[in-house]
Parts: sequence; structure tokens; C-alpha cells
Amino acid sequence: MSEAITHSVTAPVARPELLASLDPLLREWLPRQRWFAGKGRPVTGFTLVAATELLPPSATSALYHLLVQAHQPDSPASGAVAHPGDCYQLLIGMREALPPRLAPALIGHLEEGPLAGRTVYEALHDPRAADVLLEALRTGARIGELRFGRDRRQEIRGDLVPRVMTAEQSNSSVVYGDTFILKLLRRIVPGINPDLELPLVLSREDCPRVPAPTAWMLADLADEDYVLGVLQPFLQGAADGWELALAELAKGEDFSGEARALGRATAEVHTALGRALPTLTVGHSQLELIVGGMTERLEAAAQAVPALRPYAPGLRSAFEALADLAREGHTWTAQRIHGDLHLGQCLRSPSGEWSVIDFEGEPSKPLAERRMPQPAVRDIAGMLRSFDYAAHSAKTPVPGWAEACRAAYCSGYAEVSGRDPRTEPVLLRAYETDKAVYEVLYEARHRPDWLPVPLTAVRRLAADAGTP
Repeated sequence: MSEAITHSVTAPVARPELLASLDPLLREWLPRQRWFAGKGRPVTGFTLVAATELLPPSATSALYHLLVQAHQPDSPASGAVAHPGDCYQLLIGMREALPPRLAPALIGHLEEGPLAGRTVYEALHDPRAADVLLEALRTGARIGELRFGRDRRQEIRGDLVPRVMTAEQSNSSVVYGDTFILKLLRRIVPGINPDLELPLVLSREDCPRVPAPTAWMLADLADEDYVLGVLQPFLQGAADGWELALAELAKGEDFSGEARALGRATAEVHTALGRALPTLTVGHSQLELIVGGMTERLEAAAQAVPALRPYAPGLRSAFEALADLAREGHTWTAQRIHGDLHLGQCLRSPSGEWSVIDFEGEPSKPLAERRMPQPAVRDIAGMLRSFDYAAHSAKTPVPGWAEACRAAYCSGYAEVSGRDPRTEPVLLRAYETDKAVYEVLYEARHRPDWLPVPLTAVRRLAADAGTP
């Protein structure tokens, strides 16, 4: 395996004719992938950002790592001008014919170009390709523009059997022998990705709530690093917080004990991040920008979703109340946070301990914004909204379930941090309102059947005089 890696080169696949031959296949296949961000707009072309041979082409097969920029029009309207769009990470395999086990990974058949006649497929589903990635991570290889780093204190065996996870949406993951999980970021941007940055920071702080990165995969392009993937310990037997909450709801069981433990885990993560990385004091001028952004998002959502408009004045009052406090001289602390915290980002081990995962933040936001210090209450608001979502997802409603979870979560957070989020109701209401507005817009666009869930919260928040 390692011999094949050191032999790999980049020059032969960088030829324009390779991308030209893949172009018609990728135009059809890429928009169908769950992690493709540009849905609703056709792909009009591609630019090859980087191409690397992970295995030298043979008479029967080839394996390529590609970074391609997808061009899409500004809007679905006819005649819109195309522009460079998102950059995607692809692992492309080519064979003369696919074995039956790889049939679901089919992309198409090459009709022209240097490899005409080959069958193209998503190679992440091929154990051989997954083995190549693990070996590169294990040896700290450099393959063309790809660099693989690792924590030498953690052992990586090379004989772990890979399997692809099927549940993710914005990225892809491979589990190796119930020992490690490799998360491959699909939409690639230059710079330091918090999905690697923050777990590394937390590992140095000995925070047990976040699995420490074992190895990582980068691309070095134009003197700038792109984070491509992170290998971390796989929490065998761990239960997804969302699925666990729904299971308890289905049985009519109380979840407040788990919610309290989740609050404690969140506070441990926040405390470690606040200790390790710089914090900022948020005063009047900074709050003006934050409130301005919240108000703009509300106005845009109300314009797009008519059902939101009757509640807009009440929701706006949540932001105005926060601005009033800032004008009176109140200040808050901003620090690095998770950025997209909800039940699905938390795992409970068989021993009952909670872990927090997926520090990428909201992928739709610019990387610089995701790395900015923010009030920790933003994470808290996200989790409180997640309890609401779980409660409304139950087939048989359990009265008071979400309220009990919300209270227990805040109490658990206070036990570790010394600060109960409920003691700052204006700040908490503003961030929860901002999150609910985002949810309304998201559900209206992608899952209209779910729209009543955030609208229920919107009605409550619009009528709220300041007490969550």
C-alpha cells in the first residue's frame, strides 16, 4: 500500500481532457448528492482546482482525488450569468466494469478522453480506496498537493476494515473497524477549518467531551491550506442524541437527566475553549452589528415566508430589547463556540458520558464568520431549539417534555460554568428568536411539512415580554 502511495504523481491527471471527459457525467451525478449545496440551479461547467493520482492507472483501474469548482448560474432564471461556485472534494474510481457490490456507487461510463470506455464510480464506497486513505494517514504521506498529518501518540493500525456511513448530509464518513471514523469534508474552502482546529485545541486542554483528532488530510494549493478530512476515534456503541431523545419520547420517558448532563458537557467545552483561545468583550458597537444582522435575517425571512409576517413586529422586539441593554452599558463575553449545536451533534457512550462532535459550524456561512468569537448563548439557544424539535417530532406528544429538558439543560450548564443562561433572558430570547427565524426559512424552502415546528416557537417568542 505505502509503495503505491509514494509512487503516485499528479501530472498525468491534470490534463484538461480528463475533466472534459468527466464533465457530462459529473453534471448529472453531482446535483443528486445529499452534500451538494447548489440544489435548484443547474451545473454549467467545472474548473479543475487540483487532481492527484492516489493509485497509478493500470490497464483495468484508476483512482483519483479531485477538487473541482462547480459553475452555476446566479439564479434558476433562464439566461442567468454563470460564476465560479463551490469547490467539492471527489474521490473518483475507474474500472473496466463494476462488481455488483459497487453498483450503487456508479457515476457513469466515459465516452471519450484518455480513459474512454472506463466505468466511473464514487470510490469512497470501494474498500481499496478507503484503505489507500487510511495508509496515507497512518504514514503521514505527501502525495502531490495532498498532505497527511497525524498525532504520533495515537496508534493507527493498517488492517482495519472500512465501511461507509450512510446517515450524513453535508459530508461523508468512513468507519475503520469500529476504531476510527474519517470525516471527509465535501465542500472545500481555503483556511483553517474549525472542525480540525477546535478539536485539536480541546485535546490540548484535555477536554474529555470531544474526541481528539488522530490524523488529518490537507491540500496545499497556492500557499494556502485546505482542510479535507479528519480522522478521530470512533465512539463504538454511542447513541446519537437526537435518536436517543426520540426513543425516550416514544416510550414517554423523562429525558431531563440526560438534558442536564448535556448542559454540563456543553459548559465543559465552552470553558475549555474560553480558557485556550482569546475572548472578546461585546459592547454597544459590536451589539449593533449583531442586532443588525438578526434584524436583516428576520426581514429577509418574512419577505420569503408569508406565514412569518404577522409575528415580525414581536420578533423584532427581541432584538430591540437586546440593543436597548447595550445602549445602557451592558456588555457580554464572546468566545469560540461550536456554532451549530443540537442534539444530533452529541453522542452518549454506553457508560452514559456525552461527547460533542462536528465543529464545522454552519457550512453555508463563510469560514471567517464561523471562526469568529460569539456569545456562548448562541450554542445554548441551538440546543434549546433542538429539544423543541424533538418534542414536536413525537408521534404521541408528551406534555411539558421540552420545557423540562430546557430547564434541566440550563441547570446543568450552570453547575459547571457558574452562569445560568436563564439569568440573561433578553440575550437568550434574542438568540433563540434568531435561530427560530432561520428554521422557518429553512423549513419553508426544504421541508414544508416541518414548518409548523418553528412557527410554534415563533408564536411564543413573538408574544414573549422577555422571559424565555
